[in-house]
Amino acid sequence: MKAMILAAGLGTRMRPLTDRCPKPLLRAGGRALIDFHLAKLAGVGISDVVVNCSWLADQLQDYFRSANCHGVDVQLSREAQPLETAGGIVQALPFLDSDDDTPFLLINGDVWTDFDFSQLLDCHPAAAHLILIENPPHNPAGDFSLAPDGLVSENSGEKCYTFSGISVWRPSMFRNLTPGKRALKPLMRAAIAQGSLSAEVFSGHWWDIGTPQRLADLDEFLSNGGAG
Repeated sequence: MKAMILAAGLGTRMRPLTDRCPKPLLRAGGRALIDFHLAKLAGVGISDVVVNCSWLADQLQDYFRSANCHGVDVQLSREAQPLETAGGIVQALPFLDSDDDTPFLLINGDVWTDFDFSQLLDCHPAAAHLILIENPPHNPAGDFSLAPDGLVSENSGEKCYTFSGISVWRPSMFRNLTPGKRALKPLMRAAIAQGSLSAEVFSGHWWDIGTPQRLADLDEFLSNGGAG
């Protein structure tokens, strides 16, 4: 399995911290946020990773050149302007695709979690498989409902969960898409309509580093011995 880390956002909610530093290189517990993902991917045997980047991309490139990256082979997919999630995947697809449509792991670069990526190494969804979490304070209404058979539906008024930013996708979901700026949610909706979007609920530690205060809270958590 290959992996893609999404790191091309402008980090506007994190300003002024991101005025001179791309969000994936902000630090918590003495480490760059993206380093946690690379270490966990290496730990489960995923050695081929593509990272999309746009804002302050040269800093990310310099980081990957100077860091050991835990033995992971990192390829950069540079975007002149952020292409959103699906658009970024389309541009990086030559790296992710394979003749047998092997699924790839997709991770938001601005989350921190102790989720065990090894649980997804044998995941072979019809289209995609999402990791959902209980709704955090910043997203109380949630994103999706989950049926007993493990299939996802849009927020239906039943018990709803929040998408964690961790998922597994078939490359074929992106093959016929034209390059350019494109969101991921329409592809999720199409998969829901086809009954091919599955999910599971994760109950461990998860942080969305969407504000400077959340970064500070994560730093305190890790500095006080939180799981790393």
